[in-house]
Amino acid sequence: MQGISKFFPGVVALNKVNFDLRKSELHALIGENGAGKSTLVKILAGVYKKDKGKIIIEGKEREFAGPQNAYEIGISVVPQELELEPYMNIAENVFLGRDFSRKLLLKDWSRMLAETKSLLKKVGLAVDPAILCEELSVAQQKMVSIAKALSYNPRILVLDEPTAALAQKEIKRFFSILKELKKSGTSIIYISHRIEEIKEIADRATVLRDGKKITTVDVSKTNIQEIVRLMVGRELKDVFPKRERVSAPKEILRVSNLLGDKFKNISFSLQEGEILGVAGLIGAGRSETAKGLFGDIKTKGGEIWLKGKRIRIRSPRDAISHKIGYVPEDREMEGIVPTTNLKENISLAFLDDLSKFGFINKKKENEIVKKVIKLLRIKAPSPEVNITTLSGGNRQKAILARWIAKDCEILILDEPTIGIDVGAKAEIYKIMNELVEKGVGITMISSELPEILGMSDRILTMHEGEITQEIERKDASEERIIEGMVGIK
Repeated sequence: MQGISKFFPGVVALNKVNFDLRKSELHALIGENGAGKSTLVKILAGVYKKDKGKIIIEGKEREFAGPQNAYEIGISVVPQELELEPYMNIAENVFLGRDFSRKLLLKDWSRMLAETKSLLKKVGLAVDPAILCEELSVAQQKMVSIAKALSYNPRILVLDEPTAALAQKEIKRFFSILKELKKSGTSIIYISHRIEEIKEIADRATVLRDGKKITTVDVSKTNIQEIVRLMVGRELKDVFPKRERVSAPKEILRVSNLLGDKFKNISFSLQEGEILGVAGLIGAGRSETAKGLFGDIKTKGGEIWLKGKRIRIRSPRDAISHKIGYVPEDREMEGIVPTTNLKENISLAFLDDLSKFGFINKKKENEIVKKVIKLLRIKAPSPEVNITTLSGGNRQKAILARWIAKDCEILILDEPTIGIDVGAKAEIYKIMNELVEKGVGITMISSELPEILGMSDRILTMHEGEITQEIERKDASEERIIEGMVGIK
């Protein structure tokens, strides 16, 4: 890719970017949110049209009218945002738009299911290919997306934040798949904010910043600190900022024997000014528990106590009325309203507070929104831009901004830094610490063990819908957390 430029209204997304990829290479594409990484690969995939520059594949200049052109010449993309059809089954999603007909135009379901099963086995996903995608967790849907990309037998495979929803065990399995693909001659473009991953599996890394290429480095000849410095343009210290735990904490929330379809006997307490980490593998029931607490899915039993008073939460409205906020794992399907702008997405939770006789105080709304946009350093031309024009990380910040603006006393954060670059992560962690210093209680679900260890005051581990361990920060280690994640009590 030579001299690639792309312009959006008020934004130079890419400015004369050069990028090359070798055969059987894993080339990482890294940078902060809004650096232009996803835009560059969307141009390669035919989703966006470049405004300037050339795309040359095996010595021949290419022009893509759309994604189908890219597929035809062997380019497959697994986007950061999930794009599966929830009401279609796995096999239908994997082979969507492709002919599996027998006589009389009837689909050859047995062949489709068999080939899908083989692809799922390749990515280490043991599920029935005939089940609907809406029944899968976010992490499982991510693996289905990868299987779909592999079904095209690509020469070039583009992976945008592929491990964002995966736990450590699944990541190791995934890395072994990438190594096999490289051996078979596939070239891989790998976008990730997890610098440790880049160091482990990448051959080279190209750094983008503010739409420009900064440099390309040989990963084996550099270190993590240098890669981070190149990304953010400065040294980044204390990713997990230090914080003193509240000396005499008060219980703000108590959950007793909470029961749901995918979790049972969930009992724990949350203190004011505390971060309670929750760790577990895919399917452990962490996200379902969070949704049960927020009223997003029905619970079948159990009690919830807020500041010593029993409460009932039957809907998100009930939870919000008790000043409980929730940042979901799947921001695209559950976190944002894609048809509205940044300001409207942030103000969703507190509009009732600004309404009088049916009229909204627009001046106050604008003041609050601008304040939290500045606080979280959300990169956007204005609060009026559509939320979908922002990078994945900035969308995540917008959801968090919603609850900060609401002044919630309890926050349930499901993978709060998923898809967020290292610089922005440090900012999010700082904001979380500032919130707990004000007495906010935070329950944080995360698949990143360094995040769990670095931010949590206490840690819960879950396995197959149950809490297996409760660990104090001083006693926590990766080994002990993993033991709880695999069911050792």
